[in-house]
Amino acid sequence: MPRDPHYDILFEPVTIGPVTARNRFYQVPHCNGMGRAHPTAMAVMRGIKAEGGWAVVCTEQCDIHVTTDTEREIRLWDDRDIPYLARMADQVHEHGALAGLELTHMGYYTSNYIGREIPMAPTARPVHGIEPFHARTMDRTDIANYRRWHRNAALRGKRAGFDIVYVYAGHSLSLCMHFLSARHNQRTDEYGGPVENRMRLLREVIEDTKDAVGDTCGVAVRLAVNELVGPKGITPEEDGRAVIEMLGELPDLWDVNVSEWENDSETSRFADEGFQEKHISFVKSLTSKPVVGVGRYTSPDRMVSLIRNGVLDMIGAARPSIADPFLPKKIEEGRPEDIRECIGCNMCVGVSNQPTYLRCTQNPTQGEEWRRGWHPEVMPPRDSDERVLVIGAGPAGLEAARGLGQRGYEVMLAEAGRETGGRVARECRLPGLAAWARVRDWRMTQLHKLPNVEIYMDSEMTADSVRETGANLVAVATGARWRRDGSGRYHDFPLACGSANIVTPDDIMEGATLEGPVVVFDDDHYYMGGVIAEKLVQDGHEVSIVTPESAVSAWTAYTLEYERIQTRMRELGVARHLGFAVKNIEWSRVEIEDVYTGDCQWIACRSVVMVTAQDPVDDLYHALMADEAANREAGIRRVSRIGDCYGPGPIAAAVFGGYRYARELGEAIGDDVPWKQEIVELAAVV
Repeated sequence: MPRDPHYDILFEPVTIGPVTARNRFYQVPHCNGMGRAHPTAMAVMRGIKAEGGWAVVCTEQCDIHVTTDTEREIRLWDDRDIPYLARMADQVHEHGALAGLELTHMGYYTSNYIGREIPMAPTARPVHGIEPFHARTMDRTDIANYRRWHRNAALRGKRAGFDIVYVYAGHSLSLCMHFLSARHNQRTDEYGGPVENRMRLLREVIEDTKDAVGDTCGVAVRLAVNELVGPKGITPEEDGRAVIEMLGELPDLWDVNVSEWENDSETSRFADEGFQEKHISFVKSLTSKPVVGVGRYTSPDRMVSLIRNGVLDMIGAARPSIADPFLPKKIEEGRPEDIRECIGCNMCVGVSNQPTYLRCTQNPTQGEEWRRGWHPEVMPPRDSDERVLVIGAGPAGLEAARGLGQRGYEVMLAEAGRETGGRVARECRLPGLAAWARVRDWRMTQLHKLPNVEIYMDSEMTADSVRETGANLVAVATGARWRRDGSGRYHDFPLACGSANIVTPDDIMEGATLEGPVVVFDDDHYYMGGVIAEKLVQDGHEVSIVTPESAVSAWTAYTLEYERIQTRMRELGVARHLGFAVKNIEWSRVEIEDVYTGDCQWIACRSVVMVTAQDPVDDLYHALMADEAANREAGIRRVSRIGDCYGPGPIAAAVFGGYRYARELGEAIGDDVPWKQEIVELAAVV
């Protein structure tokens, strides 16, 4: 159907120096965990976004010289790096989009493990994080070298076919920003002191880049206008505004955001859609050049408002473009209800920080576009007339039924309860996780469009009733339950528990009544322990949290939520026992053990919440497999487990399992590697 004319403004072309973007949708640079080690996977992933309607598709950060080495990212150290980046540009151009290249030198933010070069900074300082290295102060020769390296990389980018070349001054990840920020730059020469001096290098690099490639390439500046650390850093009122006022007409486009990465990519647990607007809205009034910004935008109406109100010229996206590479196309084709909206969980960030292939809770094809040949919008048609029964309407079951229905199979989806969504339906009611309901809601919207999928609610299945359905293939997606006995990562065996009230996150999400004080034993280390503690405080309980790790919800360091969760626990008054494990439980108290010394202490409590491990709910699967002859007689060819029923994990893993089942119908893994690999060619031994 034709698009709503209200959205026409989103499809107007935008001039960026010597090039023109076909619409206002702009995929800003983002990491992906593939980089130069898996360049074809990276290239095809970017090309899919161009196919999906993004007018500009950018790389991740690209290291410009051997003095800045980030193993998981791409680089343009010399001409040998041009071909694989040209492959990405070609993939993007194939679908009529512009390819953008984000050049960077990370300065003190990298320890240079590969080349063992001493890192550089405006002023000598320890490198970022806790690594035992220091960066040295750059002298004028270093500055001249850096400008030359950046210019050379820009020229290589032009040869690779890129249409937009970045000067990067954001996220505390680049020398240009380090020079600009007074907290990193304590120089007393012409590159230090007042903001006019601190922005000198940024001005010079922009001018160098325009001189080198500006005849055919747009030159973009990615600028952090707020470091969110008050007057000791860049603020919109001072340095951020000064840069735009003085340099506003110099580049061809401004890509503006906040710094550092954990602020730019806040999760939905802590920030709503459009959370950056209050920081960046001043920029457009100070420049005639196009301005792009981000804010986890998924609403077309919000996007139109941003353009009409003069906040942005182009709608930037990283995470929304991952969740739905075809977001622009769906608006253009008049079906915005089909947008697979980002839930802001940062699973994409968390996994690419490992580093490994990018993945997404909402989009199970992310990272699999080349190596498995999976397309986010296209499924192969069915290759048989078999009927499929999916048991359980949680994230795995919903995704399996949706994918199977899209392929054209006749599908029966049986749910034992009166609500679809499984764990998603329960978890989205916890503090800060409301956006996670989108996992269920998008899939239900798609299922209601499929006449070949029947949904049966309040239908608990037994082995006998499964065999009576006439299904040929059965997928058991009955989920998992949290363990009550305390065993998990720290304890290999169940704890000896007294008569205290011991509950699990499932009990709390299902409305269990607790008596306080409450102890939460977090041996899971993802979000659940901290979220449960937060809910219990909201319910009026005195809460202590015990974890063997050095922080609450420790794995969220990868999803960029770590610091905010620690802050939230302190603000809520949660007593934190870090580096401890629950040892014994009695009626009115819990004994906890120091994981390093074995020393013990007691905490008063009347209830204990075990957030330790999960067990698959797979009784039905085993009941079916116990009588395979009866299955064959009933016409059942294969019974499979999918999602948490097969192996508990994050919601993203359950969705992936459901999608994979829809593609492969439960076929067993064979002896061959089930995806394509990019094998590094051996260099000559000399």
